Amino acid sequence: MARHKINIRGRIIPNDYKWFYDFFEEDSACPRDVQKVLDVAQPGDDIDVYINSPGGVIDVGSEIYTLLREAAEKCNVEIYITGEACSAASVIACAAHAIMAPTALMMVHCVSSWAGGNHTDMEHMAEVLRTADRAMCTAYTAKTGMTEEEALDMMEHETWLTAAQAKEKGLVDEVMFEEAEEMPMVASSGLFKLPTKEQMEKVRATMGGTKTVNASYGKLFKAGIEVADIPGLDNPDPVSADSVRRMREYDALMLQARRN
Repeated sequence: MARHKINIRGRIIPNDYKWFYDFFEEDSACPRDVQKVLDVAQPGDDIDVYINSPGGVIDVGSEIYTLLREAAEKCNVEIYITGEACSAASVIACAAHAIMAPTALMMVHCVSSWAGGNHTDMEHMAEVLRTADRAMCTAYTAKTGMTEEEALDMMEHETWLTAAQAKEKGLVDEVMFEEAEEMPMVASSGLFKLPTKEQMEKVRATMGGTKTVNASYGKLFKAGIEVADIPGLDNPDPVSADSVRRMREYDALMLQARRN
């Protein structure tokens, strides 16, 4: 299994503009750059996509978004937003599992263009832009589950987002360097919950660390039997009245742990 890297840095531009940006040694990304990497990737390969882009041409962003979404169906695609993912770059960021640096920014806004002519020309361009906005927002709705109305409202206000805000909205999946709380994996009903460390310490203190009591009562507890429920119990281990009291307290703590 191989690992591949794709850089989405600088302006997002059509293929035939790439030579110009390369000539002036300016960062840029075009669909051909992405396609070259994907052409050599095999199913199951890892593909790391790094984004630091102010955006660019929207239909080019759509093409790169589509390429990466298709690739994610057969490869392990991870998107890393290291600087900014603005405009068309924010669309690309929605193509796969996305991780955002805590210092990075994301910006979503409406599509823009230029027009000239009479009122009919202007009204036509306005309608074209509204249609483009609806097309663009499908990337956000597919990623987050938000409604079209919510996505369009976010775009209308030119929304700038921190990593935490982007994660809260579902536009990214993780924030870099966050430490996830480690919890044991269980296979049980939703009501099952392990006792907390605090509860376990209380149990230890209640049981007094008596190994013979622990061993004897442990066998009975697993069988679902309380010591006090056995008339004339002749214990092979020395279980005192005080130990029985502690065992009952242990019962109560375990019941509380299960309910919590």
